[in-house]
Amino acid sequence: MTTHPHDRTDDSLIALRRILRATELFARDLAHAVGLTPAQLRVLQIVAGKSSATPKSLANQMGVSQATVTALVDKLVTRGLVQRVPSEQDRRQINVVATPEGRDRLVDAPDALQQRYVRAFAALADWEQAQLVSSLERVADMLDAQDIDASPVLTTGDIHAAKKTEGGA
Repeated sequence: MTTHPHDRTDDSLIALRRILRATELFARDLAHAVGLTPAQLRVLQIVAGKSSATPKSLANQMGVSQATVTALVDKLVTRGLVQRVPSEQDRRQINVVATPEGRDRLVDAPDALQQRYVRAFAALADWEQAQLVSSLERVADMLDAQDIDASPVLTTGDIHAAKKTEGGA
């Protein structure tokens, strides 16, 4: 890393590019290993970690709209990895549950990029965590990204857009 202020601009852009490239490479590896996008994997992980989840609870946990969750769940249902079932308590409510094939797919999935980040972030001192969050929020503001729909899933692009890596679905 250089020490001249004018050189720090390039250093910061290089660091941003490395972060973007890491997310791109992870998404490619994930698609190759299990045929899922990072967002689909996260939905499957959440659903498999519970007995069931409602689309609303998934949207809240992931920080995205219900429409986004619906699109993600639709793709997982098509692949037989989750299914929609009526709630036992309220027949008007639909729950999303992982199928045995969905649970098996999780076994084959590589360690999610955000899970690696979470482990490293948790190991930081409280002041380091606060400083890092503040710096990242500042970068998001600098890029006019404060109003972009985002979830705690490290991926690039629209998280519910169809991709060729999803087997054409």
